[in-house]
Amino acid sequence: MNQIKLPLFIFVFGSQLFWFYSKADTPNILWITAEDMSPVLGCYGDKDAITPNIDRLAKESIRFTSAFASAPVCSPSRSCLIQGCLPPSMGTQHMRSGFPLPKSFSGFPSLLKKRGYFTTNNVKTDYNSENFQQIIDRSWNLNSADADWRKRPNHDMPFFSVINLMTSHQSRSMVWPHEKFRSEIQSKLTTGQIHDFQKVTLPPYYPDTPVVRKTLARFFDCVTRMDQEVGTILQRLKSDGLDENTIVFFFSDHGSGIPRHKRALLDSGMHIPLLVRFPKKWQHLAPAQSGETLGRLVTFVDFGPTVLSLSDTPIPSIMQGNPFLGSNISKERKYVFGHRDRVDEVRDFARSVRDQRYLYIRNYMPHLGYNQPTAWPDIGEIRHEFYKQKKSKKKKSDPLQHFINSRRPVEELYDCEKDDQNLKNLAFSPQHQEILLRMRKEHLHHAIQIRDWGFIPEYEAWNMSKNSSGWEVGKSGIVPWKSIIDAAEMVGRAKEQAFLKNLKSKDSTIRYWAAIGLAATEERLTKSCLQILLNHLKDPSPSVRIEVANTLFENGKKQPALSTLISELEHQNLIVVMHAARTIELLGKKAKEAAPAMEACLKRAYKVRPPDLSPVIVLPGDQDMAMFVGFSCNAFLKKINKFR
Repeated sequence: MNQIKLPLFIFVFGSQLFWFYSKADTPNILWITAEDMSPVLGCYGDKDAITPNIDRLAKESIRFTSAFASAPVCSPSRSCLIQGCLPPSMGTQHMRSGFPLPKSFSGFPSLLKKRGYFTTNNVKTDYNSENFQQIIDRSWNLNSADADWRKRPNHDMPFFSVINLMTSHQSRSMVWPHEKFRSEIQSKLTTGQIHDFQKVTLPPYYPDTPVVRKTLARFFDCVTRMDQEVGTILQRLKSDGLDENTIVFFFSDHGSGIPRHKRALLDSGMHIPLLVRFPKKWQHLAPAQSGETLGRLVTFVDFGPTVLSLSDTPIPSIMQGNPFLGSNISKERKYVFGHRDRVDEVRDFARSVRDQRYLYIRNYMPHLGYNQPTAWPDIGEIRHEFYKQKKSKKKKSDPLQHFINSRRPVEELYDCEKDDQNLKNLAFSPQHQEILLRMRKEHLHHAIQIRDWGFIPEYEAWNMSKNSSGWEVGKSGIVPWKSIIDAAEMVGRAKEQAFLKNLKSKDSTIRYWAAIGLAATEERLTKSCLQILLNHLKDPSPSVRIEVANTLFENGKKQPALSTLISELEHQNLIVVMHAARTIELLGKKAKEAAPAMEACLKRAYKVRPPDLSPVIVLPGDQDMAMFVGFSCNAFLKKINKFR
């Protein structure tokens, strides 16, 4: 690939080096991002999709078939996109974590600003860090609901613009009341564009009920409406005479916002559409011709470096991605990595590795199951269909049974070439053990290499980064990553005595994974083990105390376990409170004695974040934690008929 030859001007201001290009010799770059959408488009072969505008764009674009999000939920993915670094390496892997980043982190658009670009974001930020306002201020010239290229002060000025479309978001496809959906979405469609619920294609892991079918039809109506919005944006670009000098990206932030898609590390949650249109003038920056398809593996950590490559801007060494377009295109990666951590109030921890053919998933909390209750999605009627199916004694299909099971396998392996819906777990297949071991090895090597903060309990991570940042602490050498990851690897594999040995560790994180391991074991715990656990109700770490209490409660030691959990509801740190409240919520009616404490906890949460504040509003730190505490308290009180 030929290097772009551009007039370059350099000057120094203070300690900063600034570069400016000749305005006529830089491409404009436009990102159109659709929320919550797998590759369910006509151009990707989906038979239910009505997407004429995006299909037309695809004919003029390179269509990527192996593009993946970094996480199956929005805010960790957005932290990855804006920084070009993997969320677990920064500590931004949890949903709305408020974790601190180094003061030097600015977001890659800040480098474009120094190049002379006008940068705009419309409108979602959700960068998942305590430093989110710093990132916004440094990254964007304009960040608002009406921000786009038309606002730049000089129309000769190159731009990088991001336009986020919420129309396909889970809130629209699942959560909104039917009246609002009809008013805001269906009213904008013709009769021929409204999907017939009786004709939509049903995935094999869904029960065939009217509610499920109507939700799928509603989702596809949202996609059609989103397609109209894409058409409007592209027409505006053309009417402004900018389409021949603008490289256009179209992609989504993760998989579709329906069950077993969003929040899941399966391809349904991670595989995204990606179209990139190059005008003739900038075709030399493209690795293929318009209308062609590329199977190259790409993921969100690559997007920032790619935009810098397209503008011929130096890529900082701190970035962990590989540019897949432009003057600095890199060698194709062999693997993409995914992560699933806490999402809202729902605690979880899993990691994935994907190559061109196989998907490997390691579930570190297998006892929690796939289909955990979760406040926000549970507003959607389709979720309750799954709960009904779980309680039903009727024979279920294998894919559905697998999804509603109370436990997950410790490891999953799918041949995505032969099994594109990830239905057949090959982790126990003798013929696939070599592949399993290879993917497992890649996962463990990657986790240590990036210093994966997901292995550290959220409260412990917060405590360790109070005077610095996760990124800096991770690189300091003070965290025994290998020992911690080895302890986590025992979950689902080791016996009782191995976990009891780790409970003696001086490292609170190793003790935490010992407690998780005992909770996840399917074997009955011995009396001596329970006695040791009782002693750990006074463990110095609240994360350990809560997990130990949960294990004891489920093994018959209800009174001391519940007393411990109730006391943690009064902890001054809301991360701990959230952990305890969620634990009590999942214990359900068996823990009804906790009702007064959960009511008091709910009142405390409402003082921090009032219940009438929209959950769509992103607020850092304690305010979001308080919302999640409220989710668990409300859900628990409703279960025991105390909700009013």
